[in-house]
Amino acid sequence: MAEMLPREEFRKQLEEAIKGKHSQASPFSVAWSNGQLQREHFARWAENHYHYVGPFADYLAYIYANIPDKLTDAKDFILQNMWEEELGGDRHTDLLIRFAEACGTTRERVTDPANMLPTTLGLQSWCYAVAFREHFVVATAALIVGLESQVPDIYRKQLPPLKEKYGFTDEEVEFFDLHIVSDEIHGERGYQIVLDYADTPELQQRCLEIVRTGAKMRWMYMDGLYRAYVQPDLEKVGV
Repeated sequence: MAEMLPREEFRKQLEEAIKGKHSQASPFSVAWSNGQLQREHFARWAENHYHYVGPFADYLAYIYANIPDKLTDAKDFILQNMWEEELGGDRHTDLLIRFAEACGTTRERVTDPANMLPTTLGLQSWCYAVAFREHFVVATAALIVGLESQVPDIYRKQLPPLKEKYGFTDEEVEFFDLHIVSDEIHGERGYQIVLDYADTPELQQRCLEIVRTGAKMRWMYMDGLYRAYVQPDLEKVGV
């Protein structure tokens, strides 16, 4: 039978649960950082990424509804996260569409779910299911610790080549710049919620399990992009 982990050990195991399947090491991310992509690859990425991150406030709304009223700090965190995604300055998905249009695609193509790969639909569906069905602290572990907390590390590696190797302007890549800061804050708040309210050995173990699954789901999503859009083009040129 599992025993209650001390706070520091639980935090360490949550961080370890992401390693090994951190999306910054996925083939798509590596090709991005190495300057091997073309603007059409970024366009296809944006057309998929919109359908993963576009509903993020919807995922959070399900989590919010499942938090007991007395846990006002947890409810406030989720509500603030939703506000920042949708209303705190530029809407994040509008910044993603601005980048997509710089890559040669259109708002209509980005928002059309028919352009989503099955693997992207799988990640989106998993996010909805976890947010709706799981205990709020488990859902927070999955979506904020397992997924959102990865973003700053990924974009710190991907933002410099966007400007230095691919020639995008600062305005065109604001989506990435913003998320390095905002998701660092969101990820840390998510850790604190999980550390505070996973208050049984069973909840701690469930959080660790779902963070591992979340990391695998995000890797699957990235791998789907690589196999569908990048690998065939790289094989043509013998890479």
